[in-house]
Amino acid sequence: MQLEEDMERMSLLEHLDQLRSRILRALAGIGIAFLICVTFTDELWSIVSQPSAAAMASLGLHEKLVFTTPMEAFSTIWVKLPLLASVFLSAPWVLYQVWAFIAPGLYRNERKWAAPFVICTAGLFVAGGLFSYFVAFRYSLTFLVGIGQSLDLQPMLTISEYFDLFINVTLGIGLVFELPALLFVLTLLHIVSPGFLWRNSRYAVVGLALIAAVISPTQDVVSLALLLIPMCALYFAGVLASYGVVFCREGRSVPRKKLALWLAILSLMTSVIVGTYMLHQQ
Repeated sequence: MQLEEDMERMSLLEHLDQLRSRILRALAGIGIAFLICVTFTDELWSIVSQPSAAAMASLGLHEKLVFTTPMEAFSTIWVKLPLLASVFLSAPWVLYQVWAFIAPGLYRNERKWAAPFVICTAGLFVAGGLFSYFVAFRYSLTFLVGIGQSLDLQPMLTISEYFDLFINVTLGIGLVFELPALLFVLTLLHIVSPGFLWRNSRYAVVGLALIAAVISPTQDVVSLALLLIPMCALYFAGVLASYGVVFCREGRSVPRKKLALWLAILSLMTSVIVGTYMLHQQ
């Protein structure tokens, strides 16, 4: 069949060699980004430490981050911090390598989605990091520090503990924001279908709730809602992308009424997120 001829046929050894090559290229990209980021450690640390200063100021405290061992500041500021920044900086290159690895298993007309895939996937990852930085992490940190303040306890945050929490929340949410891209790729590879994703959406929401509970440093209702609502919105955005793949593959026109309804639902979820955060800020 013509469709089968459009797909590249590779042996197992060729797949393994391709995987090794793509991994090495991705690591090389991260390494170059690391060398760039390590020259801006002062500026990067000023950005990363700002949520701590904001949390302390909102609680009426004046404590600063401290380090308790000679190597703690060096390993955090000069190793972990530029490494985290390099992951976000090199995200487009790394995601391109992912696409280049799976592209041979796609039909020729599906490989044209390389640029949109890389741009959208990298954008989602960065958007997850920004959401964590400006919303989720700030709220969680203020909540956790405020618990001790109510008991007349003085907080003393070390930079390593603070940055470990920052990494866990930022990377966790950044990866969760890749959910639409994951569903898009799984549909491309014929592993899932939009009908399957829609029928099992209730189970997906339960699974997302469990993931939100693991990622969130706190277990209060507001913190979980700030994570779960966008995660659900991202899941349904992924279902929408899955339908788009099927429609393009089958040459069908997109139903505008259903598309408008889905966009309205996603907009409503976005409004709820913003409203919940603004209510907490007040």
